[in-house]
Amino acid sequence: MPTLALAASTALALTLTGCGLSESETDVGEKNGDVTTLTIGTSVTPHGDIWRFIDENLAADAGLDIEVKEFTDYSLPNRALSDGELDANYFQHLPYLESEIDGQGYELHHFTPGVHVEPFALYSKKIDDIADLPDDAKIGINNDPANQGRALKLLADNDLISLGDADPITATIHDVAENPKNLQFIEAEAASLARTLDDTDASVINGNNALGAGLSSKKDGILVESPVDNPYANILVVREGTQDDPAIQKLYELSQSQEVKDFIEDTWPEGEVIPAE
Repeated sequence: MPTLALAASTALALTLTGCGLSESETDVGEKNGDVTTLTIGTSVTPHGDIWRFIDENLAADAGLDIEVKEFTDYSLPNRALSDGELDANYFQHLPYLESEIDGQGYELHHFTPGVHVEPFALYSKKIDDIADLPDDAKIGINNDPANQGRALKLLADNDLISLGDADPITATIHDVAENPKNLQFIEAEAASLARTLDDTDASVINGNNALGAGLSSKKDGILVESPVDNPYANILVVREGTQDDPAIQKLYELSQSQEVKDFIEDTWPEGEVIPAE
């Protein structure tokens, strides 16, 4: 991912109007009277959108005030959470979290089920049907291990390649066992794949980056991964040991509400973002 500065987008529900309340730190968040302020780190779209909706429509009744800080560099939210700069984050699926824990030693806890899925899809500016994909086609694919397997699985599920006995969750381009069209894989940072679509015959792009580029998996996707039993649902993550805090429990409960599911379906009716099942 590009190393970009943290862009903080706050969703501050300024509900604390009492002058006599004393503000005090708690194990998580900041408590002021009956309201606990929690800071959650997200990526931009749709993650930040979902949590701003929760803050503006649901949080006050649960005694919460949610500050949303948006990140464009995927390497930062888990570090910020581990360092205590955040109370929670929401930008990743479980395979990515597990790779971060293995690589960085973070002590983090995730909640299941997740909140939403952004289907991976194969996009192209050169063909409209997968049958027209030429031999030796250049295929853009993300370069981070936690997501490369997901992209390869989409291609394997549609008989473009075979992964043999490799686990698709952890597979890389080096695990491709059969490649009948001799596809040429162009590895790149996920955020750049939509911007460089002119340079490939097709690229597998994850949902939030496709959204940011104005692409719809339902309208523009040549191949789209199935949402059924999808292991890549986006999950709420907190520091280990804080998961039983009442404020954190409320935060997760809000994310699982019917109001959030309805918001997702109403905001992305083309299926670019779907509620997790």
